[in-house]
Amino acid sequence: MVRRLNRFVSSAMRASNIPGLSLALTDRDSLRGVATRGFADLARRKRVRPETLFEIGSISKSFTSIALLQQWEAGRLDLHAPVTRYLPWFAVRSKYEPITVHHLMTHTAGIIMGTDFSTEARYETWALRDTETGFPPGSRFHYSNVGYKVLGLVLESLTGEPASETVRTRILEPLGMDSTLPAITHEARSRLAVGYSEVYDDRPSHPSHALVPATWLETDTADGNIASPAPDMATFLRMLLNRGRGPQGRILSEEGFSLLTQRAVRPDDAAHGEFYGYALNVKERGGHTTIGHSGSMVGYAATILADLDAGLGVVVLANAMQETGEIADAAMQLLRAASEGRRLPSLPRPKDPRYVRKPSDYTGAYRDGLEEITIEADRGRLVLRRGADRALLEARETDAFFVDHPELVRFLLRFRREGDRVVEALHGSHRYAREGATIPAAPTTPPEWEAYAGHYRSHNPWLTNFRVVMRRGALLLIRPGGEEDPLAPVSDGVFRVGATEHSPERIRFDTILDGKAIRANLSGCDYYRTFAP
Repeated sequence: MVRRLNRFVSSAMRASNIPGLSLALTDRDSLRGVATRGFADLARRKRVRPETLFEIGSISKSFTSIALLQQWEAGRLDLHAPVTRYLPWFAVRSKYEPITVHHLMTHTAGIIMGTDFSTEARYETWALRDTETGFPPGSRFHYSNVGYKVLGLVLESLTGEPASETVRTRILEPLGMDSTLPAITHEARSRLAVGYSEVYDDRPSHPSHALVPATWLETDTADGNIASPAPDMATFLRMLLNRGRGPQGRILSEEGFSLLTQRAVRPDDAAHGEFYGYALNVKERGGHTTIGHSGSMVGYAATILADLDAGLGVVVLANAMQETGEIADAAMQLLRAASEGRRLPSLPRPKDPRYVRKPSDYTGAYRDGLEEITIEADRGRLVLRRGADRALLEARETDAFFVDHPELVRFLLRFRREGDRVVEALHGSHRYAREGATIPAAPTTPPEWEAYAGHYRSHNPWLTNFRVVMRRGALLLIRPGGEEDPLAPVSDGVFRVGATEHSPERIRFDTILDGKAIRANLSGCDYYRTFAP
């Protein structure tokens, strides 16, 4: 089992450009093992060790939820009371019923995700009064980091102390998680693995991109404030596997644990499970109930996964903001098979992104006005030709490809289908019609929209930049990773971000100079037009 898992982890780390990783396996009673790979500090060639700390990001939200449930058990918190009972100054523009603590804990409040434009929780919470809810609270799921910042302030209002201190005394110390930090500070920096990001922050990632130390920041906000080593996180999982019981007694009552792991809402995205409770994803896998969560910080990623029926848990911590869920899934498959005495399953090899199952789906000539590209098949691979240039395509998502060419790397090349047939290729501002396909003419758009297209930057380390493009009569916001969101007009210079009408996210363009918007405010964070294309 160990050899098979090590091979998979090593391959996944290479494919995702992860410099260092720590993985822990546990059952209900004890730690099964810890495996470490790679480097905690590339410059010093310092390897990851079991005691190396990693930032766990949004997994911190489950600690916040547990601390709030402890207040509920003590009779000091009504989960279904308006947030204003505990934070009278909390305000969001809304035509719906008041937002409750439960709504925030389940990401059903209808508020924005949050941009971390502030270095602390209070002002970002205060600034919610300048935003508007996108749907009736409780009716839908829209993940919100700022919602958990608010919850940290609710917890502080109940205890009279920082939320991080409550987590320390009420969760970490009773569980014996002595190496875990409830706040990320300069004093602890030497104990953490160095977080890494790719040298290019404005385009989809690629294993060939050099790694550089990511921006370091202190934080104690309750949406992502914990740093921990893998063995300590396995201790946390054992408490979950024992339904709230720790080695010195209960952290949560049985009723509290049931609330923590309730199937409160069905998320409308694949990242957050079949159901979501209080900061835990809930899924059914092979007749077993699993709970877990992922977390990302600037330069870090993490996943926890617990099989409640088998009594098994997996922790994966990495010092790059890359996908760790597949590693956790693979480790759980092997751990469960070994525990049940079954033959170990074969783990999938990381797919070579250069090879495509049906290249013929995409081959042919595509044209956007006078510009033409051709997609050719080459021994199972796809090659883009543009004039004399030739670039290999690498699959990323369904019908989306990284273009290995210096002039084309800033956007993914996406293909749109009608039925089963690919009819056009989309890249940045270009919309290339496939030869033989009929594409409707672009709609007429207000001339002032031309001012909004461009590349915008901020000093925010979470989302440093994005591009806005005009593509055949539509404005789109394109993030560095290649994710695209259509922009729908709301009022002059203001657009809804996202394809769904209930999205609360907004972007506002202003300060028009020489026909170009100089500033774009994305859900509360200011970005400014930059010189780079």
